[in-house]
Amino acid sequence: MLPAAARLTSSEEFRLVVRRGRRAGRPRLVVHALRPDAVTSGQQTSLEAELNTAPTRDSRVSTRVGFVVSKAVGNAVVRHQVTRRLRHLLRDRLDAVAPGTLVVVRALPPAATASSRELGADLDAALRRLR
Repeated sequence: MLPAAARLTSSEEFRLVVRRGRRAGRPRLVVHALRPDAVTSGQQTSLEAELNTAPTRDSRVSTRVGFVVSKAVGNAVVRHQVTRRLRHLLRDRLDAVAPGTLVVVRALPPAATASSRELGADLDAALRRLR
């Protein structure tokens, strides 16, 4: 289980990472990552300024992760299974991501039938590409 400090929670945070972050696609998932220097460089929007100054979350310290698993992946049971597997896999890989990075993992329909090993391989490849 990911600790609360390591989770993306608001739709604005997800939107920021997907729009401004780098993307690495794999057959079963797409990983979006926004490094802390990308959030703090240049002109900040009010949302970006809020993310950097939130009292309970210092984005420069902890890596935060969110998951997007749409109905295209499967019914609710399948979507939750995929989310749990991805959460477990990413928890073990948080140290491989630069501190303060915001990460969104979007599952694609083939993730529903993929094994944890296949998802882990795709996740590793995407994270390697984003370094």
